[in-house]
Amino acid sequence: MAISQPWNIVFTIGFVVYVTTRGKFATLTKHNQPINRRVGLHDRALLAGMVVTSLLFPVIYLLTPLFSFADYKLPVWVHSGGVVLMVFGLWLFWRSHVDLGLNWSATLETRRGHELVRHGVYRRVRHPMYAAIWLFSLAQALLLDNWLAGWAVVMTFCVMYFVRLPNEEAMMLSTFGKAYEDYMSETGRLFPFAK
Repeated sequence: MAISQPWNIVFTIGFVVYVTTRGKFATLTKHNQPINRRVGLHDRALLAGMVVTSLLFPVIYLLTPLFSFADYKLPVWVHSGGVVLMVFGLWLFWRSHVDLGLNWSATLETRRGHELVRHGVYRRVRHPMYAAIWLFSLAQALLLDNWLAGWAVVMTFCVMYFVRLPNEEAMMLSTFGKAYEDYMSETGRLFPFAK
C-alpha cells in the first residue's frame, strides 16, 4: 500500500489534522442561523469536487492500488518543499478558523450576528483560508507521487477559487457595505499588499 511510503505518511498526518480542524469548526458553527445564503447548484458542484479530489482521491491512492497507473516519482527536495507548504498551510487553516470563530461557514452565507472580522490573520488578508487551502492543495500535489491523488485537487480548487471568490466578495459587500469596501482597500486578497 502507498500509505507506507515516508512522504505519504507525512501527508496522512497533515490530512488528519486538516480534516479534524474543519470538523471541529463545523461542529462549533452548525447551530448558527443563516440569514443570507448563496448556495446554488454550481456551488454545491464545486464543494463536491473538492470533497472528491481533496478527500476521496488521496484515500483511494493511499489505501488501494486503483490509481497506480497515474504514479510517478518526485525528487526528495520537492517532497521537502511540500512539507513546508503543508505545515504553513495547516497553521494558516487553523488560525483562519480560530479568528473567524462563529462567523465561519463552508458555504456562501452570512449568519445571524455575523461580524466583519478584521483581527488576527484577517487584519492584512481578506481570504487567508483560501490561501491556506491553496498551500495545502499544493502540498498534496508535492507529497503524493500520483497525478490524480496529487494534482486533481489543485485544478479543482483553482476553478472553485475563481468562480466562488467574486460571489463571496459581492455577498460581503452587500452585507457590510462601506465597511467592506474600506477593508478591501486596506488588505490583500490572499497575501498582504497583493490586492
